[in-house]
Amino acid sequence: MGKRRALVTRTTKETDIKLTLNLDGEGKVKVDTGIGFADHMLTLFAFWAGFDLDLTCKGDLVIDSHHSLEDIGLSLGQALAEALGDKEGINRVADVKVPMDEALAEVVVDLSGRPYIVYDDTLLPAVIAGDEKDVWREFLKSLAFKAGMNLHVKYEYGQNGHHLLEAAFKGLGLALARAVAVGRKGVSSTKGSLD
Repeated sequence: MGKRRALVTRTTKETDIKLTLNLDGEGKVKVDTGIGFADHMLTLFAFWAGFDLDLTCKGDLVIDSHHSLEDIGLSLGQALAEALGDKEGINRVADVKVPMDEALAEVVVDLSGRPYIVYDDTLLPAVIAGDEKDVWREFLKSLAFKAGMNLHVKYEYGQNGHHLLEAAFKGLGLALARAVAVGRKGVSSTKGSLD
């Protein structure tokens, strides 16, 4: 299958991002976004996926974290798509439920090449770690659309916003680890391609 790695750089007037992604890594993670809580979530995601991720982002945090998280999602999604290449042999679809104390989140992914997101954040408090909860929907939407991924995230129950998001990001990592794993011959599609 070759080396499933990607290097992505993205520079705009709002952000300057550089990341490397290795899908066959050991969960070695180095993340510096300038947003402590985002660093925590991205570290959890990559660690639980078993991906090596090295990511830096310099964003217009004087405004807020919206542009940074949206562009990180775009960059990470692009890296995932590039690292997967033609997706030959991957399992493609996976689902997990992950608890974090009182919270439970379910994450389902399909690396079908057809982007879509279903995300209900009504259980999340309006503000988490100083940022509005909407930034996480924008991150996940950007990730899913750039990766060509069908992504469903459901917060089953919980009260603490940190715990809910942590369960979701661990779940995203675990689901993607299973979906990108090579477990069959050929492409996982009756039509013969994933695009």
